[in-house]
Amino acid sequence: MIENKNNLFSKNKYIKGNLKFAVIGHIEWMNFLKVDLLPKPGIITHAKTSLELPAGGGALIAKTLYELSNNEIHFFTSLGKDYYGEKSYEFFEKIGINLHVAWRSEATRKGFSLIDNNGERSITVIGKRLSPSYIDDLDWNILCEMDGIFITAGDNILFKKARKANILCTTPRVGIDLINKSNVNLDALIGSNLDPDESFLLSELNKKPRYIIKTEGEKGGIYIPGGRFKAINNTQMIDSYGCGDSFAAGVLYGLAENWPIEKALKLGTVLGRNCIEHFGPYPNMKKIID
Repeated sequence: MIENKNNLFSKNKYIKGNLKFAVIGHIEWMNFLKVDLLPKPGIITHAKTSLELPAGGGALIAKTLYELSNNEIHFFTSLGKDYYGEKSYEFFEKIGINLHVAWRSEATRKGFSLIDNNGERSITVIGKRLSPSYIDDLDWNILCEMDGIFITAGDNILFKKARKANILCTTPRVGIDLINKSNVNLDALIGSNLDPDESFLLSELNKKPRYIIKTEGEKGGIYIPGGRFKAINNTQMIDSYGCGDSFAAGVLYGLAENWPIEKALKLGTVLGRNCIEHFGPYPNMKKIID
C-alpha cells in the first residue's frame, strides 16, 4: 500500500496490486465542454474547451481499476458497429484494457457533459444505453476467475455468473427490479444519494447487500451498516464528471483486498478527489491522447 505523510493514499501514485478485476457495463461517447455558465433559456453560451472521448460508468470504473492493478482488466461491454463504437474500441485497446465487445446494429450512445467554472457538470445523453447480455458470444467463463467485478449494465443472468467472483458490486442505476430478479447477494450497492435516478428504499430490495453506500458529493456520504463518511477537501474543483465512478472502483478494490470498509471508502474518496481535479473523465489524458 502506498500512503503519504498524512496517512492517506497518495494522489499522484496508485496502488499496484495483483488482484483480477472485470467490469460488465456500458460505454458512451461523450463530448466534454467547458463553459462559463450552464445553459439558461434564451441564452447563447460558448465553450472555451472541448474534449471527445468514450466514457460512461463502465468505462470509468474499468480505467480506474486498470490504474490500481498489475493484472489485465477485462471489460465486457456493447457498442454500435459505427464510427463511435470503433473509435471507443481503439481507445481502450490503446490503453491496454482487454475489451470484450458485443457489437450491435444500433448506434453507440453519445452525450454531452457541460462543465461550469465551479466544476459542476450537466449531462445530456442521446440514444439507448447499449448493454451486454449473457446470450452474447463472449468469454463469460473469465468471470469465475475474478477477485472483483463491478456491473453498470447487463442482465440478471450476468449477475448470477458474476457472483462467482469474490466481490460483486453494482449501482442502483442498473435497476432495482433487475437486481431483485437476479436474487444474488451483493457485496456493495453504490450510488448517488443526490441523483433521483439512483434513489431507492431499503424495503425495495429483496436481499440486503453487505453494504449500501450512498454518496453526497462534497459532503461525503452514508454507508449502511456504519454511518457517515467524509469526502476529501479539493484543492481545485475542475470537473466532477466520473467522480462517483472513480469512488466506486476504489471501494471495489478495497473490498477485494479484504480491507475494512472504512479503508475501502477512504481509497474511494481519494480517487474521487483525484478525478475532480482534471478536465474530462481520466487523469493524465495527454499521455493517452498523444
